[in-house]
Amino acid sequence: MQAILEFLRASRAARLEALSAWLKYPSISSHPERAPDMRACALWCADFFKRSGLTQVQIHPTAGHPIVTASWRNAPNRPTLLIYGHYDVQPVDPVALWRSPPFEPEVRNARIFARGSADDKGQILMHMQAVAAILRVTGSLPVNVIFLVEGEEEIGSPNLPGFLRAEKERLGADLALVSDTCMWAEGLPAITAGLRGLVALEVEVIGPERDLHSGSFGGAVANPIEMLARLLTTLKDDQGTIQVPGFYDAVSGPTPQERAQVAGLPFDERSFLQSIGLKAGWGEAGFSLLERLWYRPTIEINGMWGGYTGPGAKTVLPSRAYAKLSMRLVPGQSPDRVARQIGDHLRAMAPDGVRVEVRQLPGGGLPWRLSPDLPAVTAARRALRESFGQEPVIIGEGASIPVVADFDRILGIKTLLVGFSLPDACPHSPDENLHLPSFDTGTESLVRLLHYLTA
Repeated sequence: MQAILEFLRASRAARLEALSAWLKYPSISSHPERAPDMRACALWCADFFKRSGLTQVQIHPTAGHPIVTASWRNAPNRPTLLIYGHYDVQPVDPVALWRSPPFEPEVRNARIFARGSADDKGQILMHMQAVAAILRVTGSLPVNVIFLVEGEEEIGSPNLPGFLRAEKERLGADLALVSDTCMWAEGLPAITAGLRGLVALEVEVIGPERDLHSGSFGGAVANPIEMLARLLTTLKDDQGTIQVPGFYDAVSGPTPQERAQVAGLPFDERSFLQSIGLKAGWGEAGFSLLERLWYRPTIEINGMWGGYTGPGAKTVLPSRAYAKLSMRLVPGQSPDRVARQIGDHLRAMAPDGVRVEVRQLPGGGLPWRLSPDLPAVTAARRALRESFGQEPVIIGEGASIPVVADFDRILGIKTLLVGFSLPDACPHSPDENLHLPSFDTGTESLVRLLHYLTA
């Protein structure tokens, strides 16, 4: 193993050059005009696998963007590892807030700044480079490996579940490994033990058949924008507790063990809030900030619109108003059931004079918890401890990675989540970045992990 680690260190300049080339593709899956860039990015990924010595490298067309797979299966009687990542990225707006162009990678203060650097091109490339280094130095891997790199994660992976079902036999493995999460802090690695699920809705409040003059009709009929605002305030009380009937019926966490684990983390709530420009937090009473983020469900208003919002005044009473909501879910909750509960609640609370329609949006996913007895956790702890010189902490994650639950539900395999971006990596925001010392040390830890999974 030492020879592999020395090779990684000696080839650092070439590995960073590859990272920069990978990040230059504007692979924004939500923009139809970027379809050629998506295909080019998938080709780059497939070519990397071929040059690394992997076999069965394929680019699979889908109804959307391509999926890339590759494998190495020459270790009989050894475990098979399914390594997942995604090459698509978020839009870059507002581009004016980027210090450097989002698809022209720039290194500053030991970080590389570019869209996709943390989420997820940089992190999946760490796995690709770790495997390539082992094959380059030894000619073989300690375990069998399958790579699955998709191009639609940022739009909810609409074509991935069908692909998993169709390719279930080809993708059969003993364990899935995903790096699309964070370390706890610089130099302090983490294993993620839970993800919240996700469901999104669009709410439409419908009033008169056309926009009305607010002088002629104001005060005489219900204003859809006002009614929407009133409806949304019924979702939570003043303490942040959700008021939708049945919403908490299947919710049980956090457990005493989870609360003790959270309390033991080196976390400064005041510093956390100051880092995003706030003096105080807000949320469900009776739970700490991290408990709310990791173990409690939520309803968030992502946007509202309707009527006139241009310059000057237009005294209109709009005929329709809209809002988008997202719900983060915990074990026991399902996206479809929560969507029905919220839709039923909003329709029941609607006043006479307006009609409410609620549409469940594509995408979403189930919540997930790490299996506590998963042997791979021991191997990951050892690999991270030896590489970073710190015992990794066990953390939660308030966001969602739907494919993790899909691996369990469709393929019947458990997942290990080990991330290497830092908490201030700004994924989905301007100036997204990847800390390069973590990139280097994390890649070394993945080399160790591949070896320790056989122990």
